[in-house]
Amino acid sequence: MAVSHTESDLPEVVVVARDLIRFDTTNWGGGQARGEREAAEYVADYLRKLDLTPEIYEPIDRRTNVGVRIPGVNRDKPALVVHGHLDVVPAVAEDWSVDPFAGEIRDGMLWGRGAVDMKDMDAMILTSVADILRSGRQPARDLVVTFFADEENGGGEGSALVVRDHPEWFAGATEAISEVGGYSIDLAGRRAYLLQVGEKALVWIRLIARGRAAHGSAFHEDNAVTRLAEAVAALGRTAWPVELTATTERLTQRIAELTGQASDDPDAVAAAAGPASRFLRSTIRTTTNPTALAAGYKHNVIPDRAEALIDVRTLPDGEDGALRAIQDIVGPDIEIEVVHRDIGLEVPFEGELVDAMVAGLRRHDPGVPVLPYLMSGGTDNKALAELGIRGYGFAPLRLPADLDFTGMFHGVDERVPLDSLVFGQRVLTDLLLSY
Repeated sequence: MAVSHTESDLPEVVVVARDLIRFDTTNWGGGQARGEREAAEYVADYLRKLDLTPEIYEPIDRRTNVGVRIPGVNRDKPALVVHGHLDVVPAVAEDWSVDPFAGEIRDGMLWGRGAVDMKDMDAMILTSVADILRSGRQPARDLVVTFFADEENGGGEGSALVVRDHPEWFAGATEAISEVGGYSIDLAGRRAYLLQVGEKALVWIRLIARGRAAHGSAFHEDNAVTRLAEAVAALGRTAWPVELTATTERLTQRIAELTGQASDDPDAVAAAAGPASRFLRSTIRTTTNPTALAAGYKHNVIPDRAEALIDVRTLPDGEDGALRAIQDIVGPDIEIEVVHRDIGLEVPFEGELVDAMVAGLRRHDPGVPVLPYLMSGGTDNKALAELGIRGYGFAPLRLPADLDFTGMFHGVDERVPLDSLVFGQRVLTDLLLSY
């Protein structure tokens, strides 16, 4: 049950998350963004008040990154990177029940763009560090706390540049934690947590159809728009086959055990996760979703070119095979331009950090199952992988069973329970002190 809070007694993690939401850091992609500068300055000022000395790196105007190293008790241990991003995807205010950048608190929840992706985790990071340092303690090992720009556009103007230009920020680090993991789901009335140990590869492509320009009234068999529409429909309707990795096979088996289902139909097993099944079904296959169309400039002019943007997500190491298959699906007359491509990740659900994350969740929510999963999207862990740093998703949130949490990523009326933020901040603080 949600606890009622008044303005005067709001937990600090809620206040910081609300403050961050109120910075409009919209990132439309393709180099079009409001920029993260004001949010980054807020973060840097917060860290300075903890007697830390953050570094700011802005390689592109207003695309601002912040990093700081916090000494740990045992400096011989490899450092842990704890990172977030400060940009958000666009929000169309007319579609929302609230102003998406007002940081409104209603019904025991914090509403706004970034409430789950990922200004909630940014606030948890900051306030966990604050709790540790204000009490005179230190983390168990060195922490590299970093807030990146441009994650919502693949990190090309954020984490990729920081890793390229300032690898010394991450010296001695071998592991990292960030967003989209550690949150709870409901499995047939039983709460379980998903711990992210992998990410699908991202390949953004542009389909280009060419034809012959002509008058809109003409009998015309060389129409680029028609050719593109056929290709987009064929690709968008493609049912890609189920392919299990080590992570998704283990996840499927565990959900089947917990719900009493047969494990031979991964889609049916994923359905047992309720709203979260949309996330899980996306992790067991390639997906190719059309997201934008562009063609023409006048009603009575047939254009000679038409384009479509396709968001392709493949299983780790499946990018080349998927591109070949896509060409077969759309046909030889359609050009495929790769706009952005990154790697997939998958690490074992084992080791000291995994054990520590699982133990932390169970200390604060005793007896809960913690399951590995492969994320259908991507994070800045991919840039850190260039430095040999293994990345995990661990933004711990204990959520109401009836909340469609995963549906709010890039969705309308994004919101997070205040109690979940408090829970997550406590679990994260515990992890940073114990690992």
